[in-house]
Amino acid sequence: MPVAAVIVAAGRGVRAGGDRPKQLQTLAGKPVIQWSVDAFETHAEVSQTILVVPADDEATYRAILGDTCDIVAGGETRTDSVKAGLAACRIAEDDLVMIHDAARPGLSHGLISDLIEAAQNADGVAPALPVADALKRETGDQLTSVNRDGLYRVQTPQVFRLGLIRTALSQSDAMVDDLAAIEATKGKVLLIKGSEHLAKITYPDDLKRIETLLMSSTGTPRFGTGFDVHAFEPGDAVTLCGVSIPHDQKLSGHSDADVAWHALTDAILGAAALGDIGDHFPPSDPQWKGAASEVFLRHAVKIAAEAGWAVTSCDLTIICEAPKVKPHRDAMRDATAKITGLSLDAVSVKATTTEGLGFTGRREGIAAQASAVLTPLPTTS
Repeated sequence: MPVAAVIVAAGRGVRAGGDRPKQLQTLAGKPVIQWSVDAFETHAEVSQTILVVPADDEATYRAILGDTCDIVAGGETRTDSVKAGLAACRIAEDDLVMIHDAARPGLSHGLISDLIEAAQNADGVAPALPVADALKRETGDQLTSVNRDGLYRVQTPQVFRLGLIRTALSQSDAMVDDLAAIEATKGKVLLIKGSEHLAKITYPDDLKRIETLLMSSTGTPRFGTGFDVHAFEPGDAVTLCGVSIPHDQKLSGHSDADVAWHALTDAILGAAALGDIGDHFPPSDPQWKGAASEVFLRHAVKIAAEAGWAVTSCDLTIICEAPKVKPHRDAMRDATAKITGLSLDAVSVKATTTEGLGFTGRREGIAAQASAVLTPLPTTS
């Protein structure tokens, strides 16, 4: 039986903080939205994946996901967005559709299979976890206990027959979740065991908490180091960690000679055992002449993720007598965090001198060393 998956990502996600919607923020090496897309796209029983995104923002998501899934514009409400996703399904009315929230990235193949199996004998199925904490209701200045017996935290994806959920949703636009639409029709609903990995990203701390949760079941981290040197030549600025710093010379190199990001690129490639920067971007290749080093760093992060590794922290040390690095350190950390997808507190940038010794002490150039920690990415098995 064909199964379609609709991932709802049309909200703006402002409560999660950051400079991007939560579904586009980076989680353990890749955008939040990609976790769910990858889980469905690589599952043998799912024949179509549909991503519902904010109206007029399809190009942003297409640039990230390519042609891995169908992308459609959402509506004003969540229910409107779900309806838009259902309208794009290329399955029969009696086939199954899974409706999932993009803000729940910890989806596994095992849970998808369990939901599909359970949906053979119900009108609607959802994963859920029993409420474990004590519950209180506040009325004015009074607290009363709420009996938690029989109470559940309901998660997604939720599974339905396509025709049935379309009809049920057409009867109301104000549903707590899609399962409520089936409940309203007195249909048979079933809850199966959910997963803490399916926790929802809502607030700023949730992203780090869920990343820790997803990474906790993975293997041993790896550590890589990198080192690079560039000589000075006539110029008026140097580029370090993507930041242009005024100086009476510039660094010589085939690309923009960002010695710090070159060292970090090598550290990431080394930790993932993927060679070095020269293997991927040989200086003899004219296409890299004058190239921005963020291209190299992004590539290292990307292929490390493809090999199953997420960059989880990095530390850079820049060795020079001049220019002064400290006034630009925060900007350098910020730029590095944005390119690698790391949080700011996982990026360290330091500077030191050689006390007048060696080529850096003679102000003939700048050296940089970097280290990177890579952690195995969680799988969707």
